[in-house]
Amino acid sequence: MPRIAITASLIAALFSSSIAHAFVPPVPEIAAKSYYLYDKQSGQVLAARDPDMKVEPASLTKLMTAYLTFKAVKEGKLKLDQMLTVSEKGWKTEGSRMYLDPKVPASVDDLIKGMIVQSGNDACVTLAEAIAGSEEVFAQLMNKEAKRLGLHDSFFTNSTGLPDPKLHVTTSDLSRLASAIITDFPEFYHIYSIKEFKYNNISQPNRNLLLYRDPFVDGMKTGHTESAGYNLVASSKRDDRRLISVVVGTTSPEVRATESSKLLNWGAQFYETPRLYTAKQAVQTVPVWKGKADTVGVGFMTDQFITVPKGDAAKIKIELTSQQPLIAPIKEGQQVGTLKIMLDGKMLSERPVVAIAAVEEANIFGRAWDTIRLWWKGIFG
Repeated sequence: MPRIAITASLIAALFSSSIAHAFVPPVPEIAAKSYYLYDKQSGQVLAARDPDMKVEPASLTKLMTAYLTFKAVKEGKLKLDQMLTVSEKGWKTEGSRMYLDPKVPASVDDLIKGMIVQSGNDACVTLAEAIAGSEEVFAQLMNKEAKRLGLHDSFFTNSTGLPDPKLHVTTSDLSRLASAIITDFPEFYHIYSIKEFKYNNISQPNRNLLLYRDPFVDGMKTGHTESAGYNLVASSKRDDRRLISVVVGTTSPEVRATESSKLLNWGAQFYETPRLYTAKQAVQTVPVWKGKADTVGVGFMTDQFITVPKGDAAKIKIELTSQQPLIAPIKEGQQVGTLKIMLDGKMLSERPVVAIAAVEEANIFGRAWDTIRLWWKGIFG
């Protein structure tokens, strides 16, 4: 495919940062078994250690339980004002709980808050049984959903995160799951920022210490068992830029909060995420053969962002490779090439570009003429 080189003049005009090489210090020392820092807008990983190591999630499992619960509500399988009664299994579940009373039904809305804010295992089992009939079947749904979301190295055996030899996740998968919750269920995400929830006359605080310390952190979930250590998925939003950190296997609630804060602050301080293109903005126009139009604009169907060291946005260079010959009919959204995003001679990202408008097929005379032109081009270049 022929290449069309495009300078980043538009980007340089929008982001008139100094072209001097940006300073980015090494990732700070993180006292965790595994960690991951992800920029949600660009989809780029900023820092990671052993991101594909299989680790015990503890209550981070509840991110998947929540995802399926939100999905059930959105699909009308559960209603927020629906009343559910905890089963004997749920009532007797060990670990953290919201202290459900077997004699008093609880609303789905309260159960969701109990699951997220109080990390209630009794709430998780109650919701799992309501959705799937049993926790065992619910675990099967968790794994099916994990596969659909692209969580390649995670396996769930229960809704709570209580220790099980087969239960495992990775920090990269947890980041992807957290991002999916924020994207797919924005109407529920605010629950992760609730600092305290009272049920059955018992108030319990959110165990995510960063909610109290960092004004930019607005979620997400803690986890702890003796074997897993102290885990935390945290999400921070500054100037419409969202970072997601995952730390697992730390030694205390204080350490997991401190180490997460290190990652988030490092990513926010030394990187920026400018918008490269808006949805349906033409990156370039490319020739079309046998169509009612001679050219078509190519770009993206969604806004595109790139994460770079602060001050390096003006140095970004773009290289478009278009599919040629591009023959009509062409559908809107059809992939027609790839875009390479370069910085200092290194490729940051390669993304598929699509036609941002449809091009219908030309009449028989137009097609015949372009057939001759293509034949002539093939012979004489």
